[in-house]
Amino acid sequence: MFALLKEDVQTIFHEDPAARSWLEVLTCYPGLWAVWSHRVAHSLWNRRLRLLARLLSHITRRGTGIEIHPAARIGRRLFIDHGMGVVIGETAEIGDDVLMYQGAVLGGVSLEKGKRHPTVGNEVVIGANAVVLGAIEIGDRARIGSGAIVVKPVPADSTAVGVPARLVRGPSVSRDHCGMLDHANYPDPIAENCRQMNARINELATTVAELQAQLREQMPAGDPQPVIER
Repeated sequence: MFALLKEDVQTIFHEDPAARSWLEVLTCYPGLWAVWSHRVAHSLWNRRLRLLARLLSHITRRGTGIEIHPAARIGRRLFIDHGMGVVIGETAEIGDDVLMYQGAVLGGVSLEKGKRHPTVGNEVVIGANAVVLGAIEIGDRARIGSGAIVVKPVPADSTAVGVPARLVRGPSVSRDHCGMLDHANYPDPIAENCRQMNARINELATTVAELQAQLREQMPAGDPQPVIER
C-alpha cells in the first residue's frame, strides 16, 4: 500500500513542473487527496459498506471539488490536475497513467442499471472541461481535447476534439508529433474546414477571372463585354 501511495506522489512530480516538494504535494494537491480517498471508499464499497463509502465520497467532493463514485475502478498513477469539477461515474473504468484536467467528466447517458460510463485505457489525456459520455471505450494513449464532447469510441493513439468530438489524428501518426500536454497544438477540424473552403473559393475566383479575360479577348471590338456573376 505504501508503495502505491508513493507512486501517486511521484506521478505528480513527473507530470507537474510546479510541484517542488513532498510537503507541497501532500498538502496542496486536491487531486491526490481525491484519489487516495477513493481508494479507501472503493475498498469499503467492495466490502458492501455502501453507505459509508458514499459518505466518504461526498465528504471528499466537498473538500476537493472532485466527485468519484466509490464503485468506479481506477488504475495506478492517475493524476487529476487542478481537479475542480471533475466527475467520474459509478461504472467508469480508468487504466494506468491517465491524466485528467479540471472539469473533465466521465458520465452516463442511460438510467438503466449496468455498464453506462466510459472505459478509459492506459496513458490517456483528458483535457479541461472535456465530457466523455456513455459506455464507450477510449483507447490507450488517446487524447481528448479541452471542451470536447465525446459520445463515440476513440481508437488508441487518436485525438478527439470538438462538439461533438471528431477524430483528427489516427494510429498511423507518431505520438511525438503532438506532446501529451501540448493542448494548444491540437488540431481544430472546424477551422481546418474553413481554411479549405476559403482556399477553394479563392481558386474558383481566380478561374472565373481567367474565363472573363478569355471571353473579352474573343469578343469582337465594340460588342458588349460579357459579365459572369460570381
